Order: sequence, then structure tokens, then C-alpha cells
Amino acid sequence: MRNETRKSEGSAEKAGGKIKKSIGRVLGSNRMVAEGRAKELKGRSKVEGAKASERTKGKFEELTGKMKNRVGHLVARDRMVAEGKARELKGLSRQKINK
Repeated sequence: MRNETRKSEGSAEKAGGKIKKSIGRVLGSNRMVAEGRAKELKGRSKVEGAKASERTKGKFEELTGKMKNRVGHLVARDRMVAEGKARELKGLSRQKINK
């Protein structure tokens, strides 16, 4: 399953849990409040797991981009330098988006 899908599902589950928790409070049902809270936490966990996975991918992209950039400089290949820098920036961006 893609991380974006996991993030979306987690957000939906988190929202559903908040709704159930709120309804439980209105109805005075401690059980419903607890179930809603559990669902909310499960959704939050999915979102955070997907974000962590994306940050890891971003770090990998950043490091491989840096390596390609450096090698490109060593062998005097402008295209390799540019591709490496682009990959490095893509990785940094992925990490920043998923904080």
C-alpha cells in the first residue's frame, strides 16, 4: 500500500474516531468515548507511520543525490551533477513535507 493511501486512511480513521468520541460524550457513553479515542489514536498512528516512511525515503534520496553530485564533480560530468542535485533537493523536500 502506498504511503499516501495509508496517510489518507489514517486521517479518515482519526476523524471518524473524533466524531465517535464526541457523540459518546453527548450521549454519556463512556464506552463509545473510549472506542472513539482508540480509533482516533489508531488513525494517528497510521498517519505518523506513513510520514516516517516518507522521511526515510527522502533521506535515502538526499544521500544518493549527494553521492551522484560529488561523483559528477569528480568525473567532470555536468549532467550527473545536475541530476544528483535534483535528487538531493527532491529528498529534502520529501522530508520537509512529512515532518
